[in-house]
Amino acid sequence: MPNYQKPNTRKPAKGHSTYPYLLNGLRVTRPNQVLASDITYIPMRRGFLYLAAIVDWYTRKVLAWRISNTLEADFCVDALNEAMAK
Repeated sequence: MPNYQKPNTRKPAKGHSTYPYLLNGLRVTRPNQVLASDITYIPMRRGFLYLAAIVDWYTRKVLAWRISNTLEADFCVDALNEAMAK
């Protein structure tokens, strides 16, 4: 198995804020109460693809997903818009 270099996505850019966790203690009791998003990378031979997914916390169902070869916000916003439309 090839040894891929991991992208450096954990370090925030200078000037970006860190926000507190706002759902601490919240009891999720119904669908569409809380949606979560995640972005992960898929190593390819010449770089990475990025997968954005929107998940309903209560049902654990993936409501929408998109793949992109850049970390621009557009593909994440598209996935969120699709999830909200459902």
